[in-house]
Amino acid sequence: MSIRFTTKAHRGMVALTVAAGLALGLAGCGGGEGGDDKKPETSSSASQGNGSDPSAQEGQADEPLAELRGSNGLILQVTSAQRDAGGFVTVNGTLKNDGAKSVVVPAALSGNETEIVRNGRSLGGATLVDAKGKKRYYVLRDTDGRPLTTTGFSAIKSGESLSVFMQFPAPPADASEVTFQLPTFASGTIQISG
Repeated sequence: MSIRFTTKAHRGMVALTVAAGLALGLAGCGGGEGGDDKKPETSSSASQGNGSDPSAQEGQADEPLAELRGSNGLILQVTSAQRDAGGFVTVNGTLKNDGAKSVVVPAALSGNETEIVRNGRSLGGATLVDAKGKKRYYVLRDTDGRPLTTTGFSAIKSGESLSVFMQFPAPPADASEVTFQLPTFASGTIQISG
């Protein structure tokens, strides 16, 4: 039993690390140290969601991996799907209201699992499908059953957007192309990097 707890605790810590990294990237603390070519691209993708400062890589940052349309003018732009060293895939994106009026985010996005639903609004209903391996991967949870995804939102005003993330178990290394699914949205194929 302690092995299971350790794995879940590790997942929770990874999620907190990812959330902290996203917060730093969104706050514009993406640093100017030029040693690693991959870091500026990640910061550029993560900070794209706030739409405040155009960057030199603007042309690249404007190209999402997938753009999925939902109900009432909602659009999910998947900006990255990064394989992490701990055996996880973190999907980042922007949930945007492209409609003319404020939209209540559908409760269906949380999925229908009791453990996730009782923790409030989230993107816990998201899945990755590896057609080649014939497997579906669900959003991970911490030890308290909370989904490792953006939570706590209910409505998005017209023209506004929200930076979001979801964390999944990683498919095998040879499965770099997967189908991303979110209830009430069209499905889309995305590439996993890393």
